Amino acid sequence: MTTATTRTPRTPPARSGAPTVRHSPPAGRPSLPSLTGLRWMAALLVFGLHVHNFGYFGGTGGRLVAWGFGAGANGVSFFFLLSGFVLTWSARPRDRALAFWRRRVARVYPVHLVTLAVALVMAYTSARLARPTAHQTLANALLLHSWWRPWWQTLNPVSWSLACEAFFYAAFPALILLLRRLGPRGSTALGGLSVAAVVVLAWADAHHWWDRSVYSFPAARLPEFVLGAVTARLVLLGRWRGPGLEASLALAVIGYFLVAQAPPGYSATVCTVVGFALLIPAAAVADLRGLPSLWRHPRMVRLGELSFAFYMIHLLVLRAATSVLGAKPRFGVLTGAAVTTAAFAVALALSWALYEGVERPARRLLLRRRSARRARAVPASAEAAPVRPPEPEGVAVPGPQPEGVAAPPGGHGAGA
Repeated sequence: MTTATTRTPRTPPARSGAPTVRHSPPAGRPSLPSLTGLRWMAALLVFGLHVHNFGYFGGTGGRLVAWGFGAGANGVSFFFLLSGFVLTWSARPRDRALAFWRRRVARVYPVHLVTLAVALVMAYTSARLARPTAHQTLANALLLHSWWRPWWQTLNPVSWSLACEAFFYAAFPALILLLRRLGPRGSTALGGLSVAAVVVLAWADAHHWWDRSVYSFPAARLPEFVLGAVTARLVLLGRWRGPGLEASLALAVIGYFLVAQAPPGYSATVCTVVGFALLIPAAAVADLRGLPSLWRHPRMVRLGELSFAFYMIHLLVLRAATSVLGAKPRFGVLTGAAVTTAAFAVALALSWALYEGVERPARRLLLRRRSARRARAVPASAEAAPVRPPEPEGVAVPGPQPEGVAAPPGGHGAGA
């Protein structure tokens, strides 16, 4: 594989306008904490969408929540773009596919299995929930359920996005090899093709050219992942020329509120894909150049670290609450706010428990065993030789994953 030439980084003076990076970061790439903070905001939009779809608010409160969070399903696009960016930024020059896949499994699978177990218990103890078949359970456990529409939201509904991520992980070794062979122009062309693919898929989906929605189909979401990877590659090459953080955020917000004018489902992705594709590298450049960034605040970063676990557990919390609150209770503003705050607090507390009790220790355990085997395989004569520190992952985002993605408005997994 070819890699970007390493140069001694120089930090140019901050200036207004569109910041650019004029150097390729060294092998030990700096962290990008703003991306972690942004990931929390995307997860919060997903939570707000599900609160809306579960009908916690009626009347004026319901209209306000619908206005603010009705487009929260487009968080899926942000997470997939972010996934491509983070994996490309943190890719190790001589990494092998099996090593990469092992790290990805260690990153997402433990929390997936725990929340899957919780969803199974809920399905077999609640009369409100349908019991999954053995095939549905197996497909969900293997992250294959999103490939077939009838199964895409079985058990823990939001896990469908992990099935998409699993497909991205499978394709990433080939993608990073391609990106390293392409120059800046070739990478830019690939990004343009990715945007065009999103537009074509959205048009075809809106006109019902398919016998199923492409919203949850992993192959249909690949262009967003590739676009995120392209933007990371351009930043690495010092050829990113996008707008600054404030302008990019404004474009992303405008696109977000344009979603209400688009057909529901995948078609709405067109409204936000460009704004998100500009916002992510703009936040990365702000971190690299030390420019101001709200998303870099320590509390935002900490919440971003919890965002994957929060995403994976929050819908199960909302589902469990229906046994007490009923379906679509349509509370007034004050009662709805109190109930939402309580559900949020429970989901956040459980996400902290998942992160500290499952995600982090399981990842350390799974990766430590491999590291120990490699250490035992080192010849004794090599132990006295100086050892180069391992190349860090380089990004403060703990994996791309949400990673959590909402169901489109009206989807049964969204509580409609």
